[in-house]
Amino acid sequence: MDQAELKAEMEQRWPDLAWRSSNAAALAGEIMGAPAALPELCGHLFLERKLGFAGLIVEEGATAWQLRYVFYGEREREQVHVLVETPLVGKTFPSIAKFVHAADWHEREAEDMYGLVFTGHPRLGDFILHDDAWQEGVEPMRRGFDAAAAERQRQPDADWRPRRIVHERGAFVMPIGPKFSGSAESVHFLLETVGEDVIRATPRLFYKWRAIEKLAEGKTVHEALLLAERFAATTAFAHGLAFCQALETIAGIQVPPRARLLRIFLAELERLRHHAGAIQEICESTALVVAHSQAGILEEDLLRISGELTGHRYLFGLLAPGGLLCDLPDAACAKALAQASAVLQRLDELEKRLRAVSSFLDRLEEVGSVPQRTAFVYGLVGPVARASAVARDLRKAQPYGGYEKLSFEVPMEEEGDGYARLRILFAEAGQSVGLMRQAVAALPQGLGAAARSSGVTPLPLRPGAALGWVEAPRGAAFHWVRLDIDGKIARYHIIPPSFANWHGFHLAVEKFAFQDFPIMLSTFDLSVAENDR
Repeated sequence: MDQAELKAEMEQRWPDLAWRSSNAAALAGEIMGAPAALPELCGHLFLERKLGFAGLIVEEGATAWQLRYVFYGEREREQVHVLVETPLVGKTFPSIAKFVHAADWHEREAEDMYGLVFTGHPRLGDFILHDDAWQEGVEPMRRGFDAAAAERQRQPDADWRPRRIVHERGAFVMPIGPKFSGSAESVHFLLETVGEDVIRATPRLFYKWRAIEKLAEGKTVHEALLLAERFAATTAFAHGLAFCQALETIAGIQVPPRARLLRIFLAELERLRHHAGAIQEICESTALVVAHSQAGILEEDLLRISGELTGHRYLFGLLAPGGLLCDLPDAACAKALAQASAVLQRLDELEKRLRAVSSFLDRLEEVGSVPQRTAFVYGLVGPVARASAVARDLRKAQPYGGYEKLSFEVPMEEEGDGYARLRILFAEAGQSVGLMRQAVAALPQGLGAAARSSGVTPLPLRPGAALGWVEAPRGAAFHWVRLDIDGKIARYHIIPPSFANWHGFHLAVEKFAFQDFPIMLSTFDLSVAENDR
């Protein structure tokens, strides 16, 4: 459905809504309406039009709240923003979670951060700010928030107990975490059971919530870029790129062709390295020590390739609004491509060997299955969603940064189990090397052209807001940026892929045995740091 058709349909079904086309890149339009229309309208876009739900963006203006619900489809310029504005004295909105279950956590986050109330939501509170550590009403994202006062008035709930679903005789809750040995981040799992199978799984996150969005307020765009790159270090380039693309939309500037191709090259190098690391974790969870070591060597080789090419193993400090901070010589890119291709060959050999290990396959096949319909309803993204036949990939669905000019397929599986998720990782690794190869082949030739085209375009800072997005290694990532009159950050909101996939993780765990839990955790490839932003 194109923009004109969608507009006509909206005006016919909801004549009181105001439709306006957006000048922002790749936006189909914005729909403004009263809060009462939210559930039915959002439900129509999600359930009938099958648009994906990107997230909820809350902004506190001088006199009014603005809530922005972002939906996107599978065709270029198929993106719809539903806007609601009410005076600041009103903090109550209807919940859309009944129709758009993917919005569940987004509404809970807005309640904790801003004190908004979503009527009809089944469970608000005790989310980011845990009740056993804080109390309701802190609202740390409000403009007038006083951190020192909040700390002085802190009143944890001493009687807090985990919420239980199962109350049958013999039922118990098995806690896992939040502290682990090694490098594992802090997350608490509550697994309810009456025997060996998990009946209900509840992840409790945000033990290390860092308030990145609050820290960004008032910062310059270059200071905020440091935060964008560092809140999830293993996917630093992807998140930095989404942030830069939002700024470039606000400024109305075009990235030079060479810089666009180099960005693609680096983004796919990061994806390849990330997937090798995810495969390593899956091998470790199934006790394949040799395969775990082999995958770990491949990830290390890719980190060294990144370091040799750019000066940083995790690709920090390369991006800038308008391009890249430095050019990468053609010969260096060709060498990195050859090295990455050699790693891919070894990765393919590892996959062939794993396919022949029956004990390995027994731990993955038909384990942790998530059906296609459920994956869509929960808004799962990335390899996890594509393993459940939800083939949406922002590089195709909402092409950006030059991907529309390159040729590649989006791997998809239908089983939705652990083995399907592993196969997606291997397939996408191959696609990444193919995209790197196309990017190198299309780079403009000549040192003079390279030096000119990859330089950073001066950013004309002006007030405005825009959404930037990328298909990060773990899935769809969205960064909303608003600049004030001085060109500094007024609002920054990050919607990382792990926020969506943590929401649906319990689907894979429930109805399976306890011993399968670490395996399903590894196949979901969830990041605590990315989520606890």
